[in-house]
Amino acid sequence: MLRYTLMRLGIFAGCFVVVWGLVHFGIAPRGLGASNGMWVILLALVVSAPISFVVLRKERDRASVQIVQKVDRVKANLDANRSQEDVADDTSRAQGQAS
Repeated sequence: MLRYTLMRLGIFAGCFVVVWGLVHFGIAPRGLGASNGMWVILLALVVSAPISFVVLRKERDRASVQIVQKVDRVKANLDANRSQEDVADDTSRAQGQAS
């Protein structure tokens, strides 16, 4: 998961540098007034999203599998804890009725 995040951040950083260069040299339009920095960030996000979607497909699938495995493990642990609580509750009730 960390690998996917870092790769995605790298693609965004590359797009940011390219967009900043295009805006700086006047090839791409500048933002309004003092919004130039936000304009460059927004444009870099818009450009990097489809690139990440296509380029990182395999890495995204790997990360998805890892997340599903973690969720399944947590669910199994919760079920095990619930069954332990049920056994303890049944035992204490049985002992209370026997007294």
